[in-house]
Amino acid sequence: MLSTHANAATYFVDRHIAEGRGAKTVYTEAETGRKLSYADMAKGAARLAGALTRAGIRPEERAAVLVLDQIEFPQIFWGALKAGVIPVPLNTLLATSVYDVILRDSRAAILFVSAPLWEVVAPAVRDNPYLRQVVVIGDAPEGTTEFSEFVAGAPEQDTMPVSSDEVAFWLYSSGSTGQPKGVAHVHSALRATADTYGAEVLGIREEDVVLSAAKFFFAYGLGNAMTFPLSVGASVILFTGRPTPPGMIETIATHKPTIFCGVPTLYAAMVAQMNSDGAPDAPLRVCISAGEALPEEVGKRWETHTGVSILDGVGSTEMLHIFLSNAPGDVVYGTSGRAVPGYALRLVDEDGEEVGPGGIGELLVNGASAANCYWNQRDKSRSTFEGIWTRTGDKYEKRDDGRLVYCGRTDDMFKVSGIWLSPFEVEGALVSHPAVLEAAVVSRRDEDGLEKPQAFVVLQAGQSAESIRDTLKNHVKDKIGKWKYPRWIEVVDELPKTATGKIQRFKLREGC
Repeated sequence: MLSTHANAATYFVDRHIAEGRGAKTVYTEAETGRKLSYADMAKGAARLAGALTRAGIRPEERAAVLVLDQIEFPQIFWGALKAGVIPVPLNTLLATSVYDVILRDSRAAILFVSAPLWEVVAPAVRDNPYLRQVVVIGDAPEGTTEFSEFVAGAPEQDTMPVSSDEVAFWLYSSGSTGQPKGVAHVHSALRATADTYGAEVLGIREEDVVLSAAKFFFAYGLGNAMTFPLSVGASVILFTGRPTPPGMIETIATHKPTIFCGVPTLYAAMVAQMNSDGAPDAPLRVCISAGEALPEEVGKRWETHTGVSILDGVGSTEMLHIFLSNAPGDVVYGTSGRAVPGYALRLVDEDGEEVGPGGIGELLVNGASAANCYWNQRDKSRSTFEGIWTRTGDKYEKRDDGRLVYCGRTDDMFKVSGIWLSPFEVEGALVSHPAVLEAAVVSRRDEDGLEKPQAFVVLQAGQSAESIRDTLKNHVKDKIGKWKYPRWIEVVDELPKTATGKIQRFKLREGC
């Protein structure tokens, strides 16, 4: 049955006007100071919906959204939902060739783009056979339309009735193992993540102020900076630029968020800076991490500096947000915690059999936020979405207390002396040494053709690579066991990562 109440924009946007929050600021841009109230967001979304209809963009057509974390983004996203158009947020840090692939794959009829991003996407736009209009936020080049001009005079369109099971938006996977895939999500999935992780773990409140280092285009960032705060009428600080440690620390000190959402690599770098500069003065009450498993030492060091623990969790583009997490008052660093209320988890071996305590298996998850499918990839959809279960591609160990410990991606695991080895366990041991900032471990064959661990490490500032290799090998032996130590250690300036901070171990394996 079609209903305006099933449209996610009704709950996350329109509802706040009826509940008296119209005058409250929902978004503030940290760098510019621009603000957006709940009333302005509702009006902007309604006008954007009207402008899409006026431009001939039809329901179920795609709107590519290559927009920085600025106040226009939520108006475009929710306005598209109100019009029945499918917004497709795009990673703002990709190469032209990848944008070309995504724009053609999605067959987007319209592109919204922030002016600073125009140069990189422009070559992909020129010969695109599907785009009928390009809207630029900022100075609009010839052949495009400036955003304010696009919405000027457009009627405020009513929210379109939809089914709760209707596809609302797409996200493209981060491509940590290759080419990104279009992941289609339905309207009800947004509310599902708010009612589970947002309410049951994060415990977000109306008085909260959220700062998310993860961007809107990232499923994790979309929940942090849109779904969760808008579910309760909270406020959000937007950081448009690249989330560097100095930038994040300064923004926390200036804008006083109560909730900070980061990723492990950023937390590690911020901790390194706090070692010399100290922690920012802010009323933080909750910090969360996702994207990759949080090294135990990073969590402990952060808590020492700030007095606030990090809730390390696991989510995916396919599940929209976190479904496995540590919880307030129940944090054990080095583990991914337990199932978020509302989700069911299974660990299975190569034969699909359940894995008991002490065993290692692939994680499967069942929850209402699961994606509908991968766009135009039927075989991949069938192998990932198995009835009510979604395969994550992640290997975990189940502890006796029910907590799960991350072991690595399924294709990252390998056996040493016939025993499964978790690259993440070795990486955690390496990072626990005070000289190491980051580490990544992959398999490499020795002269006998046997697989052994090879480590790539980034050292802390001021540390020397001289004689560090033997020191780190012995450290790992003492920490987790003699057979698990990396036989080769390469000191590098940086690790290859996706734009969302995930280490691309397949690139390291290619060089071995």
